[in-house]
Amino acid sequence: METELDINQNSTVYRAIKLAKIPIIIALILTPIRFSLELIGLPDNAIFIIGLLWLTLGFAIYWGIKLYNEKHAYRLLFLSLLIYSPISRFPVALLWWIDTNWEIGTHYGLYFNNFGQALLNHVGYGSLVQIIPGFILGSITLTIMRNRKGAIRKTNTLENE
Repeated sequence: METELDINQNSTVYRAIKLAKIPIIIALILTPIRFSLELIGLPDNAIFIIGLLWLTLGFAIYWGIKLYNEKHAYRLLFLSLLIYSPISRFPVALLWWIDTNWEIGTHYGLYFNNFGQALLNHVGYGSLVQIIPGFILGSITLTIMRNRKGAIRKTNTLENE
């Protein structure tokens, strides 16, 4: 007999949280690294590649490859992005606050007049900028992997005849 804990651990949301956990940790480390590199004077074009969008796209491809056999792969992909994106964006809003309070002068302190605006834009809109292309790229990856699996299965069937 399954207990409630067993059911919860097998749920789609629980699986999505597990998938998002390591990317969240990486993002929480990556953002302060990027901030620090900007502080030491590296040009924007050198640190552009160290960004949350690129990280999101990489994980979306990874999830697409990892999940293509799953029954609810698209739902897991979407939920993982939905969990990962706002949490990964929160340090950006926090660094906006640090930059504006201490007038450091990085790109994090630009554009917004108060923390509420920064939070809404960095976490809210910034999440959409990650979720939408991430879901599209992850979905394309899922589709390619599923079609590839079908083509391999078809080839093996023809060879066995």
